[in-house]
Amino acid sequence: MTAQHLLIVDDEPFNLEIIQEYFEGSSFALDTATNGEDAWILLQGSTRYAAVILDRMMPILDGMGLLKRIKESPHLRYTPVIMQTAAGAPEQVKEGLAAGAYYYLVKPYERESLLTIVRSALADSEARTALQAQLAENGTALKLMASGEFSLQSLDEAAALAAFLAQACPEPERAVLGFSELLVNAIEHGNLAITYDEKSQLRRDDRWSEEIERRQALPENRKKRVHISFTREAEQVLFQIRDEGVGFDWERYLDFDPERAFDPNGRGIALARMASFNALEYVGCGNSVVVTIKHQHG
Repeated sequence: MTAQHLLIVDDEPFNLEIIQEYFEGSSFALDTATNGEDAWILLQGSTRYAAVILDRMMPILDGMGLLKRIKESPHLRYTPVIMQTAAGAPEQVKEGLAAGAYYYLVKPYERESLLTIVRSALADSEARTALQAQLAENGTALKLMASGEFSLQSLDEAAALAAFLAQACPEPERAVLGFSELLVNAIEHGNLAITYDEKSQLRRDDRWSEEIERRQALPENRKKRVHISFTREAEQVLFQIRDEGVGFDWERYLDFDPERAFDPNGRGIALARMASFNALEYVGCGNSVVVTIKHQHG
């Protein structure tokens, strides 16, 4: 199996040494840079980096400047960027997350915290790649439908339907990620009642998928499904996603929360709201969400 490459960017040699020690014995291949300009040159080379671990405060080109370049680059914008820094004020953390950093680690941090975040970043990146592949395989017949209803139960079905629903949207590449997040959320938190803290621990233990399969096999969950409907209107397409759970405290997840910046989960709904849809609104107790995508006009 080919080793995955990580790019570590930090202007302090001591910090680079510590991070390299953290990855000793792992399957990753590491490259390092001491400023954003050197890192940018490496990113333009032939090596495809699975993730970038990026210091925020550096000379020549700082972490925020490099992050901006990465997110503006068509072939790099989906590369997970993990910001590690001493700048841990809430407004700084929120700024980094809003700019596209995958997660934040405030120095000093423990080895396991870094490895957990990297594993989560790579798992989400692999899921994104799989979604994009499924998107390419789907046709555009959904654009001809005025309305429709669907239901699903498993993560595989959620991925397939996310790719299908995205074809009804003007920018499928943006929409597919938001649909996937909301459908998975309806399965794990809605129907299977996996709490936020439980998911964080499952991510740390690398047992998230295993626990979903275990809970879906329980008698009380075997018949639970997620229900999806869509309606095409003159100016927009409306989608409603409803699970059979008791709901959740959805308001705190609509925006980036610096207090959750160090957890391996918790950003999906905010990202979907910001990047995938024109509007996202939870209804009632939170077991139903309505998203709006406007038609594009030339």
